[in-house]
Amino acid sequence: MSKIVTLGEIMLRLSPTGNYRFVQSDSFDVIYGGGEANVAVSCANYGHDAYYVTKLPKHEIGQSAVNALRRYGVNTQFIARGGDRVGIYYCETGASMRPSKVIYDRAHSAIAEAIPEDFDFDAIMEGAQWFHWSGITPAISDKAAELTRLACEAAKRHGVTVSVDLNFRKKLWTSEKAISIMRPLMQYVDVCIGNEEDAELCLGFKPDANVEGGETNAEGYKGIFEQMMKEFGFKYVVSTLRESFSATFNGWKAMIYDGKEFYQSKRYEINPIIDRVGGGDCVLGWPDPRYAQVS
Repeated sequence: MSKIVTLGEIMLRLSPTGNYRFVQSDSFDVIYGGGEANVAVSCANYGHDAYYVTKLPKHEIGQSAVNALRRYGVNTQFIARGGDRVGIYYCETGASMRPSKVIYDRAHSAIAEAIPEDFDFDAIMEGAQWFHWSGITPAISDKAAELTRLACEAAKRHGVTVSVDLNFRKKLWTSEKAISIMRPLMQYVDVCIGNEEDAELCLGFKPDANVEGGETNAEGYKGIFEQMMKEFGFKYVVSTLRESFSATFNGWKAMIYDGKEFYQSKRYEINPIIDRVGGGDCVLGWPDPRYAQVS
């Protein structure tokens, strides 16, 4: 059993029931989740010793988020308590040709305002085999970006393998800001996960593939993987390849490059999608069980 550490923001998701629109709803379903939280839950499901690191308020909503992790066996001992609020996002599930829609209400959340003194990253990384974070975390705030750097440095001091899911979020920052923050952090990363858009917007790379035109020949991505590995010294580069036919029908496959061999998974057709949110997190591990039929 491996000790796996993830760092990020767990959020309160409020969603209309079924395929209702926001403006049609007078009640919302409650789910707690986030990219790194999905990975932690997945790893715990596989029997690993999964730790999730964040900061949450001491009030009952913060405790509900902690409980949501504990129910799946995630270790929460390194979650700092304090701050004023849990980040919120509203998610409207798409239907047919209408895409899903997300509205953020996460400014000044507890983790966005957290400081280095909230965490002992050396204690957190001691005995760990793997540390995972995503580009969403440093995008939350400059303070969260600093926490990400400190966590990566501690991971390297303890010989921990570090992975990143690039996960560009245009609602949180610009590509220029992302590149300025993310590129220096790549020196700590062993395994880089991200699709062609993430690589371009976070790292400034452009794949040799007609992605916008719908071309999904995975060999077209080998070039950017080689460039990324050459510049940053990654041990592995991983990506998903998704075809969106409708809000409930996607094609999907995964690719990995180790510097010598370029591997592709078989192509899957997911129809119907149960819940699009969390699907990409299955690259590192199967997402939250509620999303298990997404990908």
